[in-house]
Amino acid sequence: MRPWIAYTLVRLGLFAVFFALLFLLGVPWWLAAVLAAALGFLVAYIFFRGLRARVAAELAQARAGSAAQTSDEAAEDRD
Repeated sequence: MRPWIAYTLVRLGLFAVFFALLFLLGVPWWLAAVLAAALGFLVAYIFFRGLRARVAAELAQARAGSAAQTSDEAAEDRD
């Protein structure tokens, strides 16, 4: 599975779990959504560093591949 898909699923899963818990505790739905988003972000940021790093590496690799200059662009840069 591609890293960005796994990371997205982890983030969505965390949001869903926190939202359900907060909603069941009687927190209004809009506040539960805000708190679940914040808590999901914090947990993913702290505990899923390796997965986030793989996503960043994949994005950097894709950007480097698309940034290859054509011969026209290289000629313009030389002038």
